[in-house]
Order: sequence, then C-alpha cells, then structure tokens
Amino acid sequence: MKQGEENIKKIMRFLELFMCKTLVKRIVSMVLLAVGVPDEKITEMTGLCNKSVRTLKKAMKAGETENLFKVSGGGRKRKLKDVEEAVLEEIERNNYHSRQQIADMIAEKYGIKISVYGVSYLLKKTGLSV
Repeated sequence: MKQGEENIKKIMRFLELFMCKTLVKRIVSMVLLAVGVPDEKITEMTGLCNKSVRTLKKAMKAGETENLFKVSGGGRKRKLKDVEEAVLEEIERNNYHSRQQIADMIAEKYGIKISVYGVSYLLKKTGLSV
C-alpha cells in the first residue's frame, strides 16, 4: 500500500471517532473526487461502493452537496412511541414494585410485549424509578 493510501486510512480511522463510518466514507470520497482521483481508486481506498461514488460525483457536479452530509435510516421505531405518555401516567398513578410488573401491565393494557430492559430504558430516560 502506498503512503498516500495509508494516510487516507489513518484519516478515516480518526474521523470515525467523531462521526459514523458511512459519513466518513462519503466525505473522504468527496475530497478524493474533488482532486481528481479515479472512481475505482476511491472505491478501493474508502470502501464505498462504485455506485455510491458515481452518485457522489453526479451530485457534486450538480452542486447538490447539502444532502450528502446527512445519513438517514437505521434504528427501529420504539415500541412505546404512541403510548409512552399513557404508560408513564399509569406508572405514576399506581403502585408498581418491579419492572416486570410494569412490563406485564403494558402487555395487558396496550398489547405491547416489552422486555424488562425496555422498561428500564423507559424509566431511566424519563427519570422515574421503581
């Protein structure tokens, strides 16, 4: 591996301390495109697929770079998103002694199966304790 490629890898590892890997690949690829590095070489150096490199190049030529710094998707919807407020009110109104009791109440009243760890996360996030 050439010195330049090694430096690119080091820079990418450093940037990954501050942002997600996908965004690091995009940013480094954009810089490499800006200085005229061939698409195949960018794919090899950054790990970004060839199609993504072509898409980046097209967006940069069109001046549409704003959305290139956004990474979307990932994660899944919280199970209690729609009923969280009602669950919290129920917890505050009644006397629950364990997280398992709360998980059972959620399953019974709302038909949502949630783990004890999920209940712990909800309580920690909202500052409630059982």
